[in-house]
Amino acid sequence: MDQRLIDLYDRYTHGAIDRRTFLGRAAALTGSTVAASALLAALTNDYARAATVPENDPRLALDDIAYESPKGRIAAYLARPKSKGKRPAVVVIHENRGLTPHVRDVARRLGVEGFLALAPDLLSLVGGAPADEDKGRALHAGANKDDMLAAAIAAVAFAKAHPESSGKAGAVGFCYGGGVVNRLAIESAELDAAVPYYGPVPPDLAQVAKIKAPLLLQYAGTDAGINGRIHEYEAALKAAGKRYTIHMYEGAQHAFNNDTAGPRYDKAAADLAWSRTLAFFREHLGAPPNAA
Repeated sequence: MDQRLIDLYDRYTHGAIDRRTFLGRAAALTGSTVAASALLAALTNDYARAATVPENDPRLALDDIAYESPKGRIAAYLARPKSKGKRPAVVVIHENRGLTPHVRDVARRLGVEGFLALAPDLLSLVGGAPADEDKGRALHAGANKDDMLAAAIAAVAFAKAHPESSGKAGAVGFCYGGGVVNRLAIESAELDAAVPYYGPVPPDLAQVAKIKAPLLLQYAGTDAGINGRIHEYEAALKAAGKRYTIHMYEGAQHAFNNDTAGPRYDKAAADLAWSRTLAFFREHLGAPPNAA
């Protein structure tokens, strides 16, 4: 697919342009409004593909729960093995559409690996994630991002103190959620490991001196909207003596991990990044007892 079309979609899905503008510019590139509409359908997440680990997987205990944050009650999805035992916790932070079926599936993937996975819906602060992606993006755009960060910090504390937790907690996030994980590393003294996928770097790089958790930073090679400040971020981390590893997946698109994202999904990059994520969490949080 023409990279210009994918870049245009990224601008749309991140709120830089509206749907009408996207379709108009896409029509100019593809030659027709019909082709532009078909392109939008192809690039929009297809959540029918979102069951890598089925919701009825007999190994898992799955619950929709809620926890308290300084800014209000937050709905969340909890996935962990049915088998008993203390296990490391991982908080899963969503993209800019709230707690989607794909993010729930990511939590289940962690569950079958033996982790206690908590996926909060940070859009709970504005009514909760809707099924319609456009409405979800609109809610996200209008939500107070500092309040959402406070809710994410509370999620780490909740997961770490959960009765089934070993007392270690990490976080993984994607796109907007990757940016949140970068900020969690600064703001949460309870975070033990952080894996942001193609997330915006922290707005104030002087604050990286506060980071205690090791970082595994995962980026897409063609992600012009995110990659511009990576070198600044790395320089700040290096100057502050922080523990970090950066992986750049050349040729991969933004959202390459999302297997519901059509042509932006890159299975080879996603599989490699996921294997690195699991190894990183096992190293820094402890190896969990696997699901039976």
